[in-house]
Amino acid sequence: MGYEAVRWRCDGRELTLGMDRVGSGPTVLLLPALSSISTRLEMAPLQAHLASSFHTVAVDWPGFGELPRPRVDWRPAIYEDFLSYLLTDVVPGPSAVIAAGHAAGYAVRHLAGDPKATQRLVLLSPTWRGPLPTMMGGDRPLFETVPKVVDVPVLGQLLYQLNVNRFVVGMMARGHVYADPHWLTGERSREKRAVTHARGARHASIRFVSGRLDPCHSREQFLDAARRITVPALQLFAAQAPRKSRAEMQALAALDNIQTVQLAQGKLSFYEEFPEHAATAIADFLGDPRTD
Repeated sequence: MGYEAVRWRCDGRELTLGMDRVGSGPTVLLLPALSSISTRLEMAPLQAHLASSFHTVAVDWPGFGELPRPRVDWRPAIYEDFLSYLLTDVVPGPSAVIAAGHAAGYAVRHLAGDPKATQRLVLLSPTWRGPLPTMMGGDRPLFETVPKVVDVPVLGQLLYQLNVNRFVVGMMARGHVYADPHWLTGERSREKRAVTHARGARHASIRFVSGRLDPCHSREQFLDAARRITVPALQLFAAQAPRKSRAEMQALAALDNIQTVQLAQGKLSFYEEFPEHAATAIADFLGDPRTD
């Protein structure tokens, strides 16, 4: 139990990713969101609440986390391959998969094609479209160019840091991520911003923001994949989620095979800010393994 290093090869480059194991019981894989400040550590509060009944495993995504990352042309195919690797070689056949944000979009697509990969699926604030396409109401040709500019040495790093400074990160967190405007302050703020300073952080981050890591191209494609899920599936999202993101979650909630619970508190990262509420809903859905 505790920290482990996961090593994986991508585009000829060796990657080292962080992974944390906590608790005992049936295995539950937790997949964090993809964002400029996301790491597996955002799942730690939820892991702590679930650890008395489950063996929880949280792992970073390639291109994200607090460790240095190589320069790679990050794209959806990489994340699809990595998720397949996790579910076959690292955490094979988990009892449940809990996935947040874009990770939920990738999990939905994977389960649509491989229904035996896990027994249950939990989606936390599921998304399929990145911040810039969401703000602009769709993709734009410019969004293809933005990552190439940010990839440029020196200039790209400068542009990236201008967009992940304390003011911008704080504004983003207050507006979309956390309900309490004072939650991301002090040590929490320093830890989140340290993630943005990891070597190579800008390459995956800018691709997420510009929609280059979107697991689906449209709401219809996302919902079609979700309809093909045959394992029990639960969606959790908070009442204060941003309006455009909440509309996508409400569309998912209309499907007959997706059970949905809307929590009263929180925004996109409600599971980090109010882990006890998320854990209660998840435990009710997964059941008590001691009575199985």
